[in-house]
Amino acid sequence: MKILSSVLLLILSSACVAQTSTANSYESLPEFQKLRAQAKDEQRSNTKIIFAAGTWKKANKVAGGHCMECLEGVFTSQLRLGEYKDALKTAKEWDAASEQPLDHVRAELAEGRVAIAMVDRNKPNMAVLQDAHVELQKAAAAHATAAYFYDGQVLALMKQDADAGAAFGQYAKLTRKDDALLSRATYFSTHPEMAREKMAPAVLVNTLGGKRFNLDDMHGRVVLIDFWATWCGPCKEELPHMKKLAEAYKDEPLEIISISWDSDANKWRQFIADNGMSWNQYLDADHSVTKMFGIDAIPHYFTIDANGVLMAENVGSGSNIDGRIRKLVTQAKEQKQLAAAAGALTAGQ
Repeated sequence: MKILSSVLLLILSSACVAQTSTANSYESLPEFQKLRAQAKDEQRSNTKIIFAAGTWKKANKVAGGHCMECLEGVFTSQLRLGEYKDALKTAKEWDAASEQPLDHVRAELAEGRVAIAMVDRNKPNMAVLQDAHVELQKAAAAHATAAYFYDGQVLALMKQDADAGAAFGQYAKLTRKDDALLSRATYFSTHPEMAREKMAPAVLVNTLGGKRFNLDDMHGRVVLIDFWATWCGPCKEELPHMKKLAEAYKDEPLEIISISWDSDANKWRQFIADNGMSWNQYLDADHSVTKMFGIDAIPHYFTIDANGVLMAENVGSGSNIDGRIRKLVTQAKEQKQLAAAAGALTAGQ
C-alpha cells in the first residue's frame, strides 16, 4: 500500500509538473508578451486603465485560459474602475480556473475584497457577504494573513462584531510590525463597529524631514489631505489659503499633509522651503498614495474626522473646506473632553 501510495504521489507530481509546463508555455509567445506588456502599461495609467481589462482578456485568450496573472489583472482593473459585479464574476472565474493552491488563495481573497467594496453599508447583501466569508475562511485556513482583515470587515458588515473583533485581532497578531494596516486592525479589534464606516485608506509614509506619518495613528485629530504639485497653477493659487489654515490651527487637533505629484524632488524641496510650507509634506513620486485614493486631478482635498472616517472630498478650490474643518475640530475637542470626563468618572468609582 505504501509503494502504491508513493507511485500515485509520483504520478500526481509528474502530472502537476507537466500541466504547469503546458500551461506556462504561452509565456514565450510574442503575441502574449505584447498583450501582457500593453495591459500592464494600461493598468498603471489613470487614463488608460479603462482598456486594461479588455487587453488582459485578450492575453488570457492567447494563453488558452490558463493565465492566472491575466485573470488577476482583469479583476484588479475592474475593481479600480468600480465595476464590482464584473469583478466578482472574474474572481469566481479565477478561482475556478486555478490549479495551484496559491492561485486559489489569491482568488478567494479577491472575492472577499470585492464583496466589501460593492456592499451597500445601509442595506448590505447578506448572501454576498456570507459567500465572501466562506471564501475568506478557506484563505485563512491556507495561512493567508490578509484573509483575517478582510473577514473582519465582512463580519462587521454582517454585524457579527465579536467575531469581527477576533478576526482583526488575529490579523494584528500575525502581520508584520511595519504593516500600514496594523494600527487599523488593532483599533478595529476593540471597535469592530468602526469597520462599517467609510474609512480613509491606510496611509503610512515618511514625510519630508523623516517624520513617520501614519493616518491610523491620528485618532483624536482631524486630518486634511491635500494633493498638489509645484507645476499646478490652481494648486499654487490655493497656497496662501493652506498657509492660513496651517497657522490658524497650529495648536488645534488638526493635521495637514500635502502630497505632491512632482517628479523633480529637488525642485519640490526648494519650492517648499521658499514658500514656508511648514506642515507635513510627502512626495508621491510613484503615485502609490494617489492610487489608494483613486484620483486623477489636482488640487484635490480629503477631510477625515477624528475617528478616521472619510467625511468629504473636494476637487479644485479648497476655500469651501473652512467651515467643515472648523466643525470637525470642534467635535474632536468635545470628544476629547467627554473621554477625559468618562475616564475621571471611572477612576473615581
